[in-house]
Amino acid sequence: MSRVNDIRYVGYGVADLDAEKAYYLDLWGLELVEGNDTTVWLKTPGHDEHHVVRLRKAEANRIDIVALATEDRASVDDLHGKVAASGAKIVHAPRDLTSPGGGYGFRFFTPDGLQFEISSDVARGPARELERWEAVPERISHIVLHSPDHHGLVKWFCDVLGFKISDWLGDFMCFLRCNTAHHRLAILPGPPCLDHVAYDMLSVDDMMRGAHRLKVKGTNISWGPGRHTAGNNTFSYFVTPGGFVTEYTAELEVVDFENREPKVYPPAPLVMDQWGIGVGGPQTMPHSVANPDLFVSAGD
Repeated sequence: MSRVNDIRYVGYGVADLDAEKAYYLDLWGLELVEGNDTTVWLKTPGHDEHHVVRLRKAEANRIDIVALATEDRASVDDLHGKVAASGAKIVHAPRDLTSPGGGYGFRFFTPDGLQFEISSDVARGPARELERWEAVPERISHIVLHSPDHHGLVKWFCDVLGFKISDWLGDFMCFLRCNTAHHRLAILPGPPCLDHVAYDMLSVDDMMRGAHRLKVKGTNISWGPGRHTAGNNTFSYFVTPGGFVTEYTAELEVVDFENREPKVYPPAPLVMDQWGIGVGGPQTMPHSVANPDLFVSAGD
């Protein structure tokens, strides 16, 4: 059965392209793939995904697109049929993609109006083996979204795109997997928008050393360091100049994709953060607001 099997990239529209680009290059640890005066594409050093961030100069800050991967062209076509049959609005049908890295894919809006892409056959980029203490990201770990109908959106991702539920935090946060990582997506209640994008680090030491690099360059931890219960991953959250939340994480749980049985964790301070020693908390993160121009496509 065709399904999504990974994350490719997140595309942002940003009012201050230079500041956001500098954050990812100088502080976060990404590398430039390609760019011009209006758009840049950035990758992680430790993985061969062609790019993981696209930044587009825009009048206002927004999420342009979330791109996901599937196995092959036949899977792209099959998933396009499933998305269309679900009633979701199609932006364009499967076709050869002209963005850097190419590939074959289609775009659509989720039931909440956020634009997604599903693709295969995207060119691979260079990757190298990271060394402990380098403190640069390996890859995108997971993406967290808000939805005004989070139960409905969970069901849609499972029924249409083939995700499976790994765990719940109470009744309000669901963790979804599309491979052996405990979660690649998580969904919370709220206005339709992005909550944060997390990046896998080689080790907890790399997460901490990365946090040090951001601190000495003027960006402090907004929440963390800590360790979640669902997924058992460590975390430190930071806010970009454009107000988007990024996370360094390590040691995300590896699970059996087919047979993992979901658990429900009761919300509590030492469930949200098993260490309980970090600064901040969910209440210190940027307040979620609806993504501008829902159901409006932006950028290629």
